[in-house]
Amino acid sequence: MAHAILLISCPDQRGITAAVTGFVYENNGNIVHADQHIDGQTNTFFMRIEWDLEGFRLGKDDIQSAFQAIASRYQMDWKIYFTDQKTRVAVFVSRHLHCLQDLLFRYQQGQFSCDLKMIISNHQDARTMAEQFGIPFHVIPVTPENKTAQESQEIKLLNDNQVDLIVLARYHQILSKSFVDAFSARIINIHHSFLPAFKGRQPYQQAYGKGVKIIGATSHFVVEQLDAGPIIEQDTVRVSHRDSLEDFILKGEDLEKAVLSRTLRLALGHKILCFANKTVIFD
Repeated sequence: MAHAILLISCPDQRGITAAVTGFVYENNGNIVHADQHIDGQTNTFFMRIEWDLEGFRLGKDDIQSAFQAIASRYQMDWKIYFTDQKTRVAVFVSRHLHCLQDLLFRYQQGQFSCDLKMIISNHQDARTMAEQFGIPFHVIPVTPENKTAQESQEIKLLNDNQVDLIVLARYHQILSKSFVDAFSARIINIHHSFLPAFKGRQPYQQAYGKGVKIIGATSHFVVEQLDAGPIIEQDTVRVSHRDSLEDFILKGEDLEKAVLSRTLRLALGHKILCFANKTVIFD
């Protein structure tokens, strides 16, 4: 049976939890999961609540209007999702295909509850892989001269397919402000470094040159400023003076795959809330 998932942020005050859970109870809903957090510095309340829709008195189309009175009373920013409405996803990739391959395998195995609509690339390298997994593949080469026109083509393609979420699985292009604004808080990137260290190009080479003892991978939402968006998930692995640059890259690519897959599951489960330049990640 389908569940409803409600994500909330608002100024903290008395009665919020009681009002939200009371709304579910009064409409014959059964709460299956609830998590909340208060940011003490800004006095902001965050909540994720999920309930079973079997026997719920309100239809999906009526929940928003019925909840609006509570939302207005507490000045809530809120969104509601339904688990039987799959998130439509597009993956962007260039020539490093390890993250794409991992995502496609997990998707084929049923690990991601989503509808993978397409793969978009600025190169042909991923075509064979996309065809093997039966995913529509679009090559849209990007140069400084044609960037605006090509991004317009990409945006039209995404909108025509009603894409909800974009995953940059090692896509080696900097998206323009207009592109980022069109999909605000809906573009996830995997960066092959433990941000905020080693931003930009060739982070493994930067880390190797610094002689670091730990390398990492970071997923984040994309904003206009390069590699500066709200961080979602990170992981690290130890390295040493015995590791070559190739060892750094091999260990790092394993991290990238793990971090990106965890991030996508969080996003598909509607467990991420952006707050300023941070994220709240619900259990």
